[in-house]
Amino acid sequence: MKLFAANLQRIGLAICAIFFFVSSFVVFVDSAAAETYTIKLGNDKGMLAFEPSKLTVKPGDTIKWVNNKVPPHNVVFDKTQNPAKSADLAKELSHKQLLMSPGQEFETTIPADAPAGEYTFYCEPHRGAGMVGKVVVEG
Repeated sequence: MKLFAANLQRIGLAICAIFFFVSSFVVFVDSAAAETYTIKLGNDKGMLAFEPSKLTVKPGDTIKWVNNKVPPHNVVFDKTQNPAKSADLAKELSHKQLLMSPGQEFETTIPADAPAGEYTFYCEPHRGAGMVGKVVVEG
């Protein structure tokens, strides 16, 4: 009976070890697949524009927004200009707080369940001057 219990314990430990090994591999594969992209708020020439003004990403990717020139800037995703027409999704992606100094930054991670399509964003203080951009989320 002791031999049976010892073998059962070894088998249980082996199964746990295999489970943790496989699950950690899945976690590392997902995080390794995600990319981080940078968008400048204000281009290098001092124009009121995002640089780049259009970016293609995948769900899980991160966008690092860096305040560049002619602040203040922010990033607001248009609630009517996204595939889901979702105000909640637009709010989740947005950063309404104004960045006042060059070099300030924040990040937005595209949710894993974000619908594929084109998302329009803008800088509130400079929207009228054409400071508008797009993120295309691939399916």
